[in-house]
Amino acid sequence: RGLWGPIEDKIFYAVLVFSWTVYIWEAYLAYRQRKIYSATMHVPTELGKIMDSETFEKSRLYQLDKSNFGFWSGLYSEAEGTLILLLGGIPFLWKVSGILTARFGFGAEYEISQSLVFLMLATLFSALTGLPWSLYSTFVIEEKHGFNQQTVGFFLKDALKKFAVTQCILLPVTSLLLYIIKIGGDYFFIYAWLFTLVVSLILVTIYADYIAPLFDKFTPLPDGELKSAIESMSKSIYFPLTKIYVVEGSKRSSHSNAYFYGFFKNKRIVLFDTLLEDYSPLNKSGEKEPGTGEENEAAGNESKSKPKVRNKKQGCSNPEVLAVLGHELGHWKLGHTVKNIVISQMNSFLCFFLFAVLIGRKELFIAFGFHDTQPTLIGLMIIFQFIFSPYNELLSFCLTVLSRRFEFQADAFARNMGRSSELYSALIKLNKDNLGFPVADWLFSMWHYSHPPLLERLRALTGPKQD
Repeated sequence: RGLWGPIEDKIFYAVLVFSWTVYIWEAYLAYRQRKIYSATMHVPTELGKIMDSETFEKSRLYQLDKSNFGFWSGLYSEAEGTLILLLGGIPFLWKVSGILTARFGFGAEYEISQSLVFLMLATLFSALTGLPWSLYSTFVIEEKHGFNQQTVGFFLKDALKKFAVTQCILLPVTSLLLYIIKIGGDYFFIYAWLFTLVVSLILVTIYADYIAPLFDKFTPLPDGELKSAIESMSKSIYFPLTKIYVVEGSKRSSHSNAYFYGFFKNKRIVLFDTLLEDYSPLNKSGEKEPGTGEENEAAGNESKSKPKVRNKKQGCSNPEVLAVLGHELGHWKLGHTVKNIVISQMNSFLCFFLFAVLIGRKELFIAFGFHDTQPTLIGLMIIFQFIFSPYNELLSFCLTVLSRRFEFQADAFARNMGRSSELYSALIKLNKDNLGFPVADWLFSMWHYSHPPLLERLRALTGPKQD
């Protein structure tokens, strides 16, 4: 006990104060950026050649709507979290989980069974309270600005499917982790870290082949000029490409993306159909979008996507797609993917080590309402989510800074491949297609932007050549 009460109270209120401090800081940054959206009514002179006034105004209004939505959803989330802590929501849910576990007799390991019931209830509560915000974001904001391609029925079916798949992965992984911690002895943190490392590598390996196809249709890129060019570019830098897929992202949104995945000699490239000018269904004015054809009729009318009519072409030309892939392959060639994995695993090991040091401290459990018991799952939640929160904020900022550095390096790699002009035009097109606002407050950008602002990337592409 100290001058201001027992250590348990100090811990509890320190967590609350830090949480609100972070929220206020984030709200201040968002306010600064919102002022930029509100005040910048005309295209700045330096942007005159890369963005027309109509697109500039559309992007300004889109980002302004997103920022206003982010303020209210963030305030709700912070208030909800605070009320849960102040009203003892976590110990209450733990007691409910214990009652259900005893009532239905889940398994031989009572605490692990109770932990899994707790996890199911907590994730269900989170999904239900977040659903209205997701619906508003998708069917008001994204719909208003022409991005949403879904119906409400499709969205809800998708949400149920995501929840079910998440539980199928989360529950067995959590039960094994808790069991490893229980039997691991003094060095359980090493075994727990190794287990999470193996699980993460397995999930990365199987995600695009077995999990993502549950939600989106993946088809091999047809033979032709683009496929041959991608294969040739991959061979030129010894990228072990095995397959190229086009994912039907247009049935959800007109936002675009591209990525690669796989380990060792088994790399695959995935391109969103909205990225490809020649393949995007959104360019077929007046035609139905993916999900409105025969393949979805059996699923019922509510799962159909909405036909949209667009006045401009979506996506990039083949040379621009190659430039974008040159950037992505630059991340691989320069070792950014491996470096991110190493950083992530070093952080994971450190967190498990500190968890092992702190898990025996009763005051941590008492601070959050657990006076008579110290469940391992609750310990994981308290330590990883609350006690580590200052460290997590610092780490997140450092990773954002590192990510921007990696993006500049990947751009330079594509440029050194002779694709500078194509990447230049591709970045402009992608910014327009996604209604990215090219003017940013310096502090907001520094804290949040994992990718450099558009103008900085374009200047780097046209500046002195870099190795």
